[in-house]
Amino acid sequence: MRRYLVLLLVVLGTAGATAAACALSAWWWCLAGPLLALTGAGCRDLLQRREPVLRGRPLAGRPRGGRAVVLQERAAGVDVYAVGHEFLVPSLHPVEPPEEPPVVRVGGPDCRQPYDMALLNVSGMSFGALSSRAVLALNRGAELGRFAQDTGEGGLSDHHLRGGGDLVWEIGTGYFGCRTDDGGFDAREFADKAALPEVRCVSLKLSQGAAPGGGGMLPGVKVSAAVARERGVPVGETVVSPPRHRVFSTPRELVLFLARMRELAGGKPVGFKLCVGSRREFLAVCQAMVAEGVTPDFVVVDGAEGGTGAPPAESAGRLGMPLTEGLITVHNALVGTGLRDRIRIGASGRVATGPDIVKRLVQGADYTNSARAMMRALGCVDAGRCHTGTCPAGVTTQDRLRARALDVDDRSRRVHRYQRATVRSAVRVMASMGVREPRGLTPAHLVRRTGPTTLRSYAELYEWLEPGVLLAGPPQSWAADWKAADPDGFARCGDGFSGR
Repeated sequence: MRRYLVLLLVVLGTAGATAAACALSAWWWCLAGPLLALTGAGCRDLLQRREPVLRGRPLAGRPRGGRAVVLQERAAGVDVYAVGHEFLVPSLHPVEPPEEPPVVRVGGPDCRQPYDMALLNVSGMSFGALSSRAVLALNRGAELGRFAQDTGEGGLSDHHLRGGGDLVWEIGTGYFGCRTDDGGFDAREFADKAALPEVRCVSLKLSQGAAPGGGGMLPGVKVSAAVARERGVPVGETVVSPPRHRVFSTPRELVLFLARMRELAGGKPVGFKLCVGSRREFLAVCQAMVAEGVTPDFVVVDGAEGGTGAPPAESAGRLGMPLTEGLITVHNALVGTGLRDRIRIGASGRVATGPDIVKRLVQGADYTNSARAMMRALGCVDAGRCHTGTCPAGVTTQDRLRARALDVDDRSRRVHRYQRATVRSAVRVMASMGVREPRGLTPAHLVRRTGPTTLRSYAELYEWLEPGVLLAGPPQSWAADWKAADPDGFARCGDGFSGR
C-alpha cells in the first residue's frame, strides 16, 4: 500500500511540475516528455504481474528482467562428441504415451495411508529461506497439479497449509515445528501436526547436498518475527541447526525411530533424506532394517552438486557423492538386501527437464524433486542474494516490500504449468524409448561417451546387484564394505571409504 501511495505522489508531483513548467515556456516540453515517459514506464512496471523483478524494482529491474528473457529464449549448445556426454536411447518401435502420467505408490507393508507421488515434486525449501508468498505460490501450484511440496526443515508453516496442496513434512536436526524447549523432539506436537490432512508424508532429514553433515543455517537478516515464531527462535539471530540428530546415534536406532514416527503419524509414509557419503554407512542402515524387520517407505537421495543457490561455496560439490553415484549406491544396496520392492527412491537435485527425470529414473529413482527449477518458475533470476534477504524477485526475502514483487496467483499457475509440461515431456521421452511406465526403463537406456570413439551404456559402466545377493553372499566388490558395516555404529573417521 505504501508503494502505491508513493507512486501516486510521484505521478501527481510529476504531472503538476510538468504542467507548471510548460506553462512558463514550451521549451520545457523537451525535458518533460522523457520524464513523463519514464514515469509511465515505471507505473506499468509496478502494476504488471508477469515479471516480479520489475514489480519490485520499477525501471531499475529492467536489465535483470531482460536477462531472464534471454536465458529463456537462448538455445544452449550441446557438444555431443565431448567425453562425458550422455544420451537416452530411442526405440525404432516407440509406443503411444499414456493419457495420464504415471504416479508412484509410496507406502510399504507397515504403511496404512499410502500416497501416490508424482514424477516431479517440489524439493525441500523452508519458510524463512523462501518468502511467505513464494511458499504459498508453490503450495497452490502443487494443489493445481496434484503433486507434492516438501516443506524443508524450517517447520510446517501456515503458508504451507493455506494453499491446499499435498505436503511432505520434513523434520531436520532442529526439529522445528515439533521442538521441545531444550531443542529436542516433541512427540505430542509432531503427532498433532502429522495428523493434518495436508501432510501426506513425513521425511527425516539426515543431510542434504547443499551442506552435508553441517546442519542447516538461516542468516539472522532473514529471521523475521513470523519466521522466529514458526521455529521457536529469537528474532534477528542466525539459526544454525545441529549437525546431527539427538534422537538416535546408531543405524539401528535410526530405523526404530523411523518406525516410531510412522506410528505417531497414523501410519502415513515415513522416510529419510540424505546426501550419500560412505557406502559402508548406508549398508549399515540396510543391515539394521533387515535385523529389525523395519523399513522406511521412501529414501530421498540428494546430490553433492548443491541446492537452490545458497549452499556454502566451500562445500558445494566437495562433500558427498554426486547424485548419479548416490542414486546407484542406494538402489543397489536396497536391491542387494532384498528391500527394494518395499522402499521408493526419490532423486533430489538438478532436475529441470523431462529428459532429466528419465535419466534419474534409469539410475535407480522412482520419482524426482526439484528446487532450483521451481524457484525459476516462481521468478528467480539467479541474483545470488538468497542469503542476504534482498532478493529482487521476492522469492528468498522476508522483507514485505520486496516479497510483494511476487504475485501468488500468477506464479502458482506458472509452477503448475512448468511441472505439468516437464512431466509430459518425460512421458513423451519414455514413449519414444518404447516405454510406457518407469519400471520399463533399464540401465541400458542411458549411454555415456567415454572416449572420442567409444560409447558405453550404464549397464556396462556400473555394477548392478541381483535381489538379495548381499544376504546370500556379496560379490567381491561389495564384500569388504558389507563385512565392515555395523548396524550398531556409524563409520568413524579412518574406517576407510569404498564406493566402487
